[in-house]
Amino acid sequence: MFAPYRMFDESIQGGVAMTLYTIGYSGKSAEEFYETLRKAGVRKVIDIRLHPSGQLAGFAQQRDLPYLLDRLVDGCVYEYRLDFAPTPQMLKAYRDGGTWESYMAAFEGLMDERGIADGLSPDGFDGACLLCSEPSHNHCHRGIIAARMERAWPDCRFTHL
Repeated sequence: MFAPYRMFDESIQGGVAMTLYTIGYSGKSAEEFYETLRKAGVRKVIDIRLHPSGQLAGFAQQRDLPYLLDRLVDGCVYEYRLDFAPTPQMLKAYRDGGTWESYMAAFEGLMDERGIADGLSPDGFDGACLLCSEPSHNHCHRGIIAARMERAWPDCRFTHL
């Protein structure tokens, strides 16, 4: 069973842990979504969706997020990272009946190719939130990315909002 998140361990040594978040907007109202981000103190939303402007995105449309986050989440900034998204073929194979295990293995391979998270610096990620559409992190690529970041950056902790 895939468990991408560990509980925050108060015994983390070497300074203050870097706090990161994940959120999915499906099943949430606009008020719930933006208030959750604001109350958590999120400073940057990193959009990792393959299709950030899809018609089903509603209140989380790419064109609207920079304005809404700035106004409703205390100056929060928006960043789009296509390199954190699955390929169209990978997503289609999973949605067409592929198993979570095969999707996870394919996505891990893609992240290896792209250098996520080993090839990234944690600078600029503290207080950031990975955004996708899926309501739960358990079967979403944001959970895989979160687990990779936790392995690469030992002082990192993730909270699913």
